[in-house]
Amino acid sequence: MKKLDWYILKKFLTTFFFAIFLFALIAVVVDISEKTDDFVKSGLGVKKIITLYYFGFIPHIIALLFPLFVFIAVIFFTSKMAGKSEIIAILASGTTYGRWLRPYIIGGAFLAVLLWFANQYVVPRANQIRGSFEAKYIDNNNSYNALVSTSSNIYLRIDSFTYAGIYGYDTLGKKGGPFFMYKVQGNKVVQNTRADGISWDTTTKKWRLESLIDRKLLPLKEQVAMEAIRFMNFNFKPYDLSRDKYTKDKLTSPDLQRFITLEELRGSEGLNDLKVELYRRSATCITVFLLTLIGGIVAGRKVRGGSGVHLAVGFMIAALFIITDRFSTIFSTKGNLPPLIAAWIPNLLFVFVVVYLYRKAPK
Repeated sequence: MKKLDWYILKKFLTTFFFAIFLFALIAVVVDISEKTDDFVKSGLGVKKIITLYYFGFIPHIIALLFPLFVFIAVIFFTSKMAGKSEIIAILASGTTYGRWLRPYIIGGAFLAVLLWFANQYVVPRANQIRGSFEAKYIDNNNSYNALVSTSSNIYLRIDSFTYAGIYGYDTLGKKGGPFFMYKVQGNKVVQNTRADGISWDTTTKKWRLESLIDRKLLPLKEQVAMEAIRFMNFNFKPYDLSRDKYTKDKLTSPDLQRFITLEELRGSEGLNDLKVELYRRSATCITVFLLTLIGGIVAGRKVRGGSGVHLAVGFMIAALFIITDRFSTIFSTKGNLPPLIAAWIPNLLFVFVVVYLYRKAPK
């Protein structure tokens, strides 16, 4: 790497980290003002609130707007360089346009790898902290959520022939009921099991069924067994039933992949949302790289209006990207668009934007 590379990389990374730090600080202040009443009702001290909530909130908000602030940082410092005719001097010295973009490629790749690692492991663990706090202290204080509660009924497929359901399942107490399970052969039910209650026994590591009635339907007769308590070893555990609105955000990528596979075996519906999240964690990293190149190419041209024009064009491109991303997600979660394609459509489209801008850029 030459002095030119270090010069541009230093400006790039310094501008980006300063901007993201300043935004994180503003986001924390705004969030505190919105949740002050909830913090007071929780009865927790400042140290507890910081460790139990903001250690999770800050990585979440940074990762959420990471690509946008990379884009803004690139446009801002490159526009300043263009306004001072530094880029004209660099290209006039015999440096090719591709050579001038090399530090942008290196910086974009570095930040893309950093975001990839964070999306796979760091941010999900941060969301566990944030999600647990919000579920316990904020969502419970919301009067709307208290009046309109989501259903706690769970339906699942245990294997290819067995289906089960739990009514009123409590994820905290790991119990619920009534419970039902039936086995099918062909188009006939051959076994029907019902229990008044089901709970997880921590000693035996099995499910405990209470007041159980087990009916087996044979060709010419019926067998009925009644038991006060029966322990059964199903292929699901309590943590597999703890699915809430934070599930896809709290699981690391390996855990999320395992969860999706398990839900597919059970025949669960509505998994496209989870799959889009899994694929987007990698796709967003390529987004950072593409936005770095777009920002450098757009802002590297000296125009009347300086940074204002560059920022305006930049925000138009960012808005177009966000709209494309939202539409593809909706078509996948609400329609039949494959999740992998939905996650990567914005990047595929913006590859052509990068190529077009590069060819049109004055060299």
